[in-house]
Amino acid sequence: MADNLSETLKKLKITTFDQTEDSLEGCLDCLLQALAQNNMETSEKIQGGGILQLFASLLIPQSTCTARVANVIAEVAKNEFMRTPCVDAGLISPLVHLLSSKDQEVLLQTGRALGNICYDSHEGRSAVDQAGGAQIVVDHLKSLCSVADPANEKLLTVFCGMLMNYSNENDSLQAQLINMGVIPTLVKLLGIHYQNTALTEMCLVAFGNLAELESSKEQFASTNIAEELVKLFKKQMEHDKREMIFEVLAPLAENDSIKLQLVEAGLVECLLEIVQQKMESEKEDDIAELKTASDLMVLLLLGDESMQKLFEGGKGNVFQRVLSWIPSNNQQLQLAGALAIANFARNDGNCIHMVDHGIVEKLMSLLDRHVEDGNVTVQHAALSALRNLAIPVVNKAKMLSAGVTGTVLKFLKSEMPPVQFKLLGTLRMLIDAQAEAAQQLGQNVKLVERLVEWCDAKDHAGVMGESNRLLSALIRHSKSKDVIKTIVQSGGIKHLVTMATSEHVIMQNEALVALALITALELGTAEKDLESAKLVQILHRLLADERSAPEIKYNSMVLICAVMGSESLYKEIQDLAFIDVVSKLRSHENKSVAQQASLTEQRLTVES
Repeated sequence: MADNLSETLKKLKITTFDQTEDSLEGCLDCLLQALAQNNMETSEKIQGGGILQLFASLLIPQSTCTARVANVIAEVAKNEFMRTPCVDAGLISPLVHLLSSKDQEVLLQTGRALGNICYDSHEGRSAVDQAGGAQIVVDHLKSLCSVADPANEKLLTVFCGMLMNYSNENDSLQAQLINMGVIPTLVKLLGIHYQNTALTEMCLVAFGNLAELESSKEQFASTNIAEELVKLFKKQMEHDKREMIFEVLAPLAENDSIKLQLVEAGLVECLLEIVQQKMESEKEDDIAELKTASDLMVLLLLGDESMQKLFEGGKGNVFQRVLSWIPSNNQQLQLAGALAIANFARNDGNCIHMVDHGIVEKLMSLLDRHVEDGNVTVQHAALSALRNLAIPVVNKAKMLSAGVTGTVLKFLKSEMPPVQFKLLGTLRMLIDAQAEAAQQLGQNVKLVERLVEWCDAKDHAGVMGESNRLLSALIRHSKSKDVIKTIVQSGGIKHLVTMATSEHVIMQNEALVALALITALELGTAEKDLESAKLVQILHRLLADERSAPEIKYNSMVLICAVMGSESLYKEIQDLAFIDVVSKLRSHENKSVAQQASLTEQRLTVES
């Protein structure tokens, strides 16, 4: 074989210059046989023998050998080490010219050759890009996509594969194809040729690549992709084939318009059916498919319109089925059920309906199952749902009566920041304007001590911020001396003073209001802590800073007046010449700030 190959390569060199087509065909057939038997070794010999450079002159439209030459190049380019040499041998330009051929076999082999050269090769893609190959292939797809004969479908499959190799994981080339209008063409292809497995799979892989790009979503949304994918999905029984469709659906479903289209096309019913079929199975593939289906279900609920359509006033089949997942013994379904409830709980109407229909009790029961060594993602999801449900004012008292705080407090010992964050947010929502609940929680020493500890969680900004906000909320909503004493004894004052310097105005304001209540109700108890936390210096800085919001300046002055009742703090006020800063604020454009500045200036003048 080796001797035959060497002989063929020598003969090919002579024949190339001789241009006798019969002997050329024989040489090429011999090369194709050798490549079929040992592609790598034959390719190395072709490269070593300087044959690649000869192929450029053989790629001529009129020759009967052209398809064979392109076929040899396609086979050679299956090897990674041969792709750059193919580019260097000047093969791209003549191959791209052959894309204008009317001969189907030439087109097929040329598409294969270009596709293989582009595979994972920057040089190959660059050369095809510069030669304008992609546009010609896209134009072919547009003109051929309605023709449904087998030979044409084979060509379409090759062209789709070539574009996929050309653009895979390359954002700029994918964007180029999108601008050429490839998406509507591929969607049309899928609709017409859905019974051709190879072409369908190629379309799906192409969709999967393009769908990752944000700019593709609008083009996809303007096609009937949702309808075509759901139609295809319903026909698929094999796990691998459905997995391919899932890989396209997930990125597409991030777009709200496509979410709604998928819901209207009946995807949800397909997903619910998969869940029903797989929920008891212990097979690895079934467990994976159950997870994918339930995750996608949750993703569809992230769109406002798609979510509301599926909620159907709380009477919808989908909503009822999702509810049944929460008491399930399958943790993936528990998670998906809790996340779905959190997504349904995105407007007051839905929240009120769900609380009135016993959802809170289901979530509490789920959390109770995950207290000891529980699943962190389930804990996080169930707490998220409770937090959202607690937002409407009318729900707070009902949820407090149901004992939600008791359930939530069981997770105080959690060391997982995501769980801590949601736990804090849920409690803060529940006590909003609920004095009795705020007083009860504010006197819970374990809770307050944990909050003070988390106020120092510098590695977890969310937990730190929520702890500070809950500490402030306990004081603001309870207005209770006992709560203030508990917080002072637990070392919480310094955190509230630091919170007044937050970059978020809402947090600054909450801190200043809480501090004003502390100084009004328990100044004597908090005096030393306020002094060591440098409250007066911080207030001076807030008033002097032109960037401070009007409400921050206003509340800072209210607080200055309140702390004058403390001898040591008042001395600090005098030492810092507050009167100069305050008098400038009398001409502030905000009337409330200007009025408070006049009052504060009077107090400072009288006291001095």
